[in-house]
Amino acid sequence: MIKLEHVGLRYGVGPEILSDVNFQLDPGSFHFLSGPSGAGKTSLMSLLYLGRRPTRGLLTMFGQNIGELNRQQISKLRQRIGVVFQDFRLLNHMSAFDNIALPLRINGESEKEIKANVEELMEWVGLGDHRYMLPNTMSGGQQQRVAIARAVITRPRLLLADEPTGNLDDEIGLRLMNLFDQLNRMGTTVVIATHNVALMEQFGYNRLILQDGAVRLMEPKKSIKQRLEGIF
Repeated sequence: MIKLEHVGLRYGVGPEILSDVNFQLDPGSFHFLSGPSGAGKTSLMSLLYLGRRPTRGLLTMFGQNIGELNRQQISKLRQRIGVVFQDFRLLNHMSAFDNIALPLRINGESEKEIKANVEELMEWVGLGDHRYMLPNTMSGGQQQRVAIARAVITRPRLLLADEPTGNLDDEIGLRLMNLFDQLNRMGTTVVIATHNVALMEQFGYNRLILQDGAVRLMEPKKSIKQRLEGIF
């Protein structure tokens, strides 16, 4: 689904933030992206959600060379991608319900289907009583759940999440991780950027470690769930 070959990224004439990045993600895979602060995780995520193009190297997504696509083609590819931004990027003049419903409306879904799907998902993420609240009247954790629901409502082929559980309590964070896990089991490729070592160990997926501008793949240790299954 995604392949990066000798990819580099710099801003303006400054030094490279990413240098000689090489990895590929198979369809239906699940990876955590981690690394020290300032390593370039957000920059790498911006390449993956097509917010930027590499300054060098080859980025291939959904079988297409991103460097050869025009703006309209890039926009069409983005419809297959769900993104949870660290700063949420909600529309403050729209209710929580309408923020989540927006991708479905862009895709031309009927209002009956939109109502059923959005209300079901809002219940799942614990926002069933907050349908008509505006984002700027909600807590940071509530806004984060709205952003996550908006990203997954279309069941995207690729889901990218930047610290999606950072402002959430353990119970809600675990519930949302299980939602990502379910989407993955249905075929969605998932990449989650996080500093949370306990979370990565609990779920036990492969890790992409970003350091010094390059990426290496680390196989997971057995997850807590797998270790318990081995004992019992």
